[in-house]
Amino acid sequence: MTAILCSDLSFSWPDGARVLSGLTLSIGAGRTGLIGVNGSGKSTLLKLIAGELRPDSGTVRVAGDVGYLPQAITLGTSRTVEDLLGITAARDALHAIEAGQASEDAFAAIGDDWNVEERARAWLDRLGLTGLGPDDRVERLSGGETAGVALAALFLRRPDVLLLDEPTNNLDLDARRRLYDAVTAWAGVMVIVGHDRELLGLVDHVADLSGGDVRMYGGNLAAYEQRLVAEQEAAQRAVTTASAEVRRERREVIDAQVKQATRDRQGRKVAASGSLPRAVVDARKKHAQESAGRSRELHADRLEAARDRLTEAEQAVRDDAKIRVDLPATAVPAGRTVLTLTGLAARWHPAAAPPSAAAPPSAAAPPPAVPPEPADPATRPGVLAELIVRGPERVALTGPNGAGKTTLLRAIAGAATLPGVTVRRGTAVGYLPQRLDILDDQLTVVDNVRVAAPTASVNEVRASLARFGFRGDRASQAAGTLSGGERFRAMLAALLLAQPAPQLLLLDEPTNNLDMASVRQLSQALESYRGAIVIASHDVPFLDTAGITRWLGRPDVRRGGFIGFVLAGATSVR
Repeated sequence: MTAILCSDLSFSWPDGARVLSGLTLSIGAGRTGLIGVNGSGKSTLLKLIAGELRPDSGTVRVAGDVGYLPQAITLGTSRTVEDLLGITAARDALHAIEAGQASEDAFAAIGDDWNVEERARAWLDRLGLTGLGPDDRVERLSGGETAGVALAALFLRRPDVLLLDEPTNNLDLDARRRLYDAVTAWAGVMVIVGHDRELLGLVDHVADLSGGDVRMYGGNLAAYEQRLVAEQEAAQRAVTTASAEVRRERREVIDAQVKQATRDRQGRKVAASGSLPRAVVDARKKHAQESAGRSRELHADRLEAARDRLTEAEQAVRDDAKIRVDLPATAVPAGRTVLTLTGLAARWHPAAAPPSAAAPPSAAAPPPAVPPEPADPATRPGVLAELIVRGPERVALTGPNGAGKTTLLRAIAGAATLPGVTVRRGTAVGYLPQRLDILDDQLTVVDNVRVAAPTASVNEVRASLARFGFRGDRASQAAGTLSGGERFRAMLAALLLAQPAPQLLLLDEPTNNLDMASVRQLSQALESYRGAIVIASHDVPFLDTAGITRWLGRPDVRRGGFIGFVLAGATSVR
């Protein structure tokens, strides 16, 4: 049964940029993973289905109620968890009735949902948000907690069609696994945009949005990839065959031209000898010209047809630019110390921070109660009071949402300070923040790299950029005109080609919002990198490809603040 039907759907942004043109799509029951490269229009398509955007032309029909989780959740800081869950009116009505203030409006607000509080609590608990209460303010939530509450709100509503755009972004490992369980148990129609391989392993169908068209595949991500590999191998064979055919037709054109030139010379010699009557010579000349014309047209048509088949075959091959770059200047000797952090077990609590400007002082929530800690936290079992990174180590920093991983990376990069924590950097550092905003949109790709590498010549930068997939005019594009995947490769180039060469890389959730091709390109770039890396990530499949040598995680956390950055060593997060 068709749950979502898009017919001849077209959409452009106000600046004229075309996103979708004449797209037709039918989605039935079950879980469908919507995949495609950055910039292909996945998020736009979800917004069109959800009614958040109106198409330029075409129609969208959805059978039933729609629940939609956007990629970026924008919320007012004065709102509460119950506001996010959408149960404020029902909860207020319940409390009013319990207090003996029954009214028709109160009963109307509740309807038949008398256990809404219990259901809300159950979904919060199911998604690992046991520490949250309905009256907690949004400003107190981490990014992962906010995403978790938004998911709980959707599951609580029980819509007929559920649209999730990158639902695992900002979720820690525990929250991700809880989401996987909820997705598996979901009985309605679900469409998921994402790059999380474990999540896409749970889908029943894969919709591949590429080149403005959608192709449906039965099965999960693994089944799709097997089919895609077979299709791409066939497409490559078709390109090889079509290329050979074009070369053969070109040779035949040349051979025909040589033969015609020989016949023309012989005709001119006969005409000059006077051995044939003039009328016969003219007749032969006319026949030869007509025959040559037909031959040229025939060979030209065959060559053009061969070129068309080559173009069609090449279009079937995906343009998944591979990154193959040598980065010798990033190499770090095994014994060299590149980073030292001391005071990690020091007590720090941001309760003294001023209340949000969005709320009056009287509405500011009191600081959370902090359980007593031992006089010397560093003496607790498993606590790492000092972190030293030497040589080309690759450290994975894991932990629950709100544990302060981003704050720690910013402190290492010199973009923030942590009371009681001393950071000593022994080499040049490259930092890729979560927002991926290190490019100047007004500058070209070449000029963005030259900002990071001011002594490099234009030719040197262009030669390096070619290995990141920017060849010829592509390197001269303004950063603001790049597609999502191109922009990511440009950021990697600016980060890795910087002068001095970064021998310590800090990556903060680098796979958030990336398509799977960009994740592969990041892995390829890290294969070429020879320095030390500290990665904060919940993406275990990506970490498995990153050559991690040490796993550090589970900082000791209390909601609303930190008890230092107490890191427990681990050999694996699994």
